[in-house]
Formats: sequence, C-alpha cells, structure tokens
Amino acid sequence: MSLLKYAVERSAFGVCSFLGEKMGISTRRIRLYFVYTSCLALGSPLIFYLITAFWLNLRRYHAERRTSVFDL
Repeated sequence: MSLLKYAVERSAFGVCSFLGEKMGISTRRIRLYFVYTSCLALGSPLIFYLITAFWLNLRRYHAERRTSVFDL
C-alpha cells in the first residue's frame, strides 16, 4: 500500500506531502482541505497547486543539477 501511495504522490507532484512536512500536518488532512476549498472556491486553488508544483519541480531540478556538477 505504501508503494502505491508513493507512486501516486510522485505523479501528483508531491505538493500536499511537501506542505504537510513543512507545516507539521498530515498529508491526508491537507488533501481534504484542498478538495473542500476547491469545491467552495470553484477550483481556484488549482492555480495555487500548479504554481507550487512548478516551483517544487524547479527546486528538484536545481538540486539534481547542483549534485551532478559536484560529481564531476
């Protein structure tokens, strides 16, 4: 089950798990809040989610690039 959860989280950009780790809240609760606010706000939190996903991918790219430069 944890392997499936990890695979889904990686394919879903890892935004909820990142926020959960930073704020000390369970990932499940953040996902529920995100779903509820998306329904109440007519999907506008999706913009926040996509911006955060883009930012996390940039951080991951730069971290990988930085370590590969030092490996040379």
